[in-house]
Formats: sequence, C-alpha cells, structure tokens
Amino acid sequence: MAENHENQNLSNILKKLTILYIEDEQNIRENVKKVLLLLCENVFDVESVNDAKSILENNRIDIIISDINLPGENGLDFIESIRTVDKIIPVILLSAYTDTKYLLAATKLKLIDYLTKPIDFKILNNALHKCVQDIVDSSRYIISFSKKIQYNVLYKKLYDSQSEIEITLTAKELELLDYLILHSNRIVSQDELKNNIWKDSFDATDSALKNLLNKLRKKIGKESIINISGVGYRLDI
Repeated sequence: MAENHENQNLSNILKKLTILYIEDEQNIRENVKKVLLLLCENVFDVESVNDAKSILENNRIDIIISDINLPGENGLDFIESIRTVDKIIPVILLSAYTDTKYLLAATKLKLIDYLTKPIDFKILNNALHKCVQDIVDSSRYIISFSKKIQYNVLYKKLYDSQSEIEITLTAKELELLDYLILHSNRIVSQDELKNNIWKDSFDATDSALKNLLNKLRKKIGKESIINISGVGYRLDI
C-alpha cells in the first residue's frame, strides 16, 4: 500500500518535469514520445546531439534520455560533455547493444539507468521514477533567489526559506516566473513574453509586461530578473 502511494507521488512529480529525448530513428522516437507524453507533460524529442544541445541552451531540462548510437557525436560522448557542466542531471541511456565496452563507458557517467532496446515501457517508467527520486533527493527542484527567497518548481510555491512563510503569486506572476525558469538559459524578448503570457494580444501591452515584471521582482528580488537593454530579459539563477 505504501509502495503504491510512493509510486503515485513520483508519477505526479514526473508529470511536472521536462524531458529531453534523443533518438535518430524516427519510428522509435515517435512511439516512445507518445508514451513519454502519457507520463510527462513536457517532452522535447530530437534526432541528433546538435539539436539536443540547442534545446539545452534554450530550455530548462530535468531529465535526459539518449540513445547511444547517434549520427555525428554519439550518446556516450554527449553525456560525457554534459557531465563537465552538470554533474547531477538524471540521465537514462538507451542502446541496442549489451557490449561490455558500452557498459563500462556508461558506468563512468553517473547514469540513473542503462536500458537495452527494444524498450520495455514498464522498465522505462521505473527508470523515470528513479530519476524523479534522484531529483527530489538532491533538491534540484528548488530554485533559490536573493534574500533567502526560494521557489518550488514542482509545487509552484514561492516562500521565504528563513521564516517559512509562503509568498502569494498571482496567476500571471506564476506564468511569467515559470516561463522565465523554463528558458533561463537565454535572453527572452519582450515580444516573446507578451505572446506567451497573454492569450489576447489586446492585453499584451508594453506597460502590462513592465508592470508584471516589477511586481514579480518585488517578490523574488529586483536583481533576479536581468534587463538586457533593447534585447529582453533573463532570469538569474
């Protein structure tokens, strides 16, 4: 009973995370993505390491799933390069081979799991639950701002970590914060923010955006949202 509750909790958290999935075989990629979307709301699927690097530069990624045999740079080399800048992001490697040299190389990359193809989706789900547990254990889902203000990405709660008092966010402030976090690796233009935060273009004015940014800055710290003059905004995390 307790195990079922724990699995359900991990599944609920998984739904809120973002997965980057790399597979060069289109049929496999499309089929696996369909399954991943049943488990997780946000999935980026690409066919090459170059495409994967572009996604990582522009989006916040929580879990990486990568095939080993890819055109150009292979999955092992790609994850090795990831580990030079991010030691803890959960990674699942996929391969059609159980060759000892692959397994030996993979063990050095601090993987959550190494799965052989064709993929058993129950085993994949279990591996994803391990990823979630790893994220929870490392508090990777907590983003810290200045003055001890923290944001829980999973539960979408902003709070003062010293007093443990929750700071209320309006729906629009929450949308803006989540969007800036998702794209925290790059500068986001004013037009992009207006187009994604407001459904009605009539409401998406420069003054409305400026007002919203100022309100959010008061809650997370003025210096946490950097204004790049004439270009846009970037979240400093």
